[in-house]
Amino acid sequence: MKLDPNAFLKRTGVKRLLNALDAKRGTARFVGGAVRDLLLGEKPGDLDLATVLPPDEVVRRLEAAGIKAVPTGIDHGTITAVSSGTVVEVTTLRSDVSTDGRRATVAFTDDWAKDAGRRDFTINALYADPYSGELFDYFGGLDDLKSRTVRFIGEPLQRIAEDHLRILRYFRFHSRYGHGSPDPHALEACTERANDLMALSRERIADELLKLLALDDPTATVRLMHERGLFAPVVPEVSDVDRLGRLVSAERAAGIKSDPLRRLAALLPPEPATAERIGARLKLSNKAKKRLVSAANQQLGLNPKALAYRVGVEGAVDRLLLSGMAAEARTISKWNPPRMPIGGGDVIARGVPEGPEVARTLRRIEDSWEAAGFPGGAEFERLVEEALS
Repeated sequence: MKLDPNAFLKRTGVKRLLNALDAKRGTARFVGGAVRDLLLGEKPGDLDLATVLPPDEVVRRLEAAGIKAVPTGIDHGTITAVSSGTVVEVTTLRSDVSTDGRRATVAFTDDWAKDAGRRDFTINALYADPYSGELFDYFGGLDDLKSRTVRFIGEPLQRIAEDHLRILRYFRFHSRYGHGSPDPHALEACTERANDLMALSRERIADELLKLLALDDPTATVRLMHERGLFAPVVPEVSDVDRLGRLVSAERAAGIKSDPLRRLAALLPPEPATAERIGARLKLSNKAKKRLVSAANQQLGLNPKALAYRVGVEGAVDRLLLSGMAAEARTISKWNPPRMPIGGGDVIARGVPEGPEVARTLRRIEDSWEAAGFPGGAEFERLVEEALS
């Protein structure tokens, strides 16, 4: 079986990169997600090349060809090549010497099967010759891709022991590529080793969890994870998977793009203090944490426009969708909140003395303006006169 290599070769800078690596002599093959997705009839995303060349030799060749070489993971054999603007990860074939579930010590090799054997899932261990499109499948990945089965390479417990994050990756890949029930051996292994997740950095956990929640509809997979206790070691507060399903339906009804932070909020109790604690635990950015806290506040109390004015359009859309108000969320998502057309200097110019009274007057004007639906012109001027009287 072969694939059409032009999907890779037509990208700017790819042929130049392959020439630098002398890939026509069999030194490099495309591997992983781009191969998998192309076989599924999808547009390939990021490009990854596996090569028999040692990392130092890769750098030497790229620099000789005028291609930028960034040693992003050179200790593990990975060089980021930037060829005419196209970014490709180039990684030397390797095998694991030792692992502790968080990081690995590797040895470089020229054995393609050994390199395939250290990867996570069979559908991610497919290699393609960059010129002929010939496929190399060492563990039945093509059959698994055809049946939409996500399966660990070799013994699932061993793969998980090498990198505990593979537990979460398994469920993400099953949600994205799997059909039907998950592979029973994989499911049992992930369930058995769920507590291994506690050894990982919270940043890695958050990144993988948000990738799962960003998928089209991860509800069934998240429900299975919850039933199996997969969240207990890291986010035990996850409580209402049905609410996630309702949110997915509301997003679709509103025609609004799904958002993983909003979906995380759906899984949690609607308690800002709890959201604050979880955001800190997962080491989310200040912006992401603030949004999660805002979404957890389900006390609407205002009409949709007033809500958007107070908390921002994004925050209002989150709260409305989480409350099942799809039509209102759709309307607000396209609204640009106005700025109040009067400031402190204007109020002072109209006779209000400098000091606390200025702020109090502006608040009265703003409250009236908001309640009236943010009018302009003569109607706004009337509201100002009332506030000043």
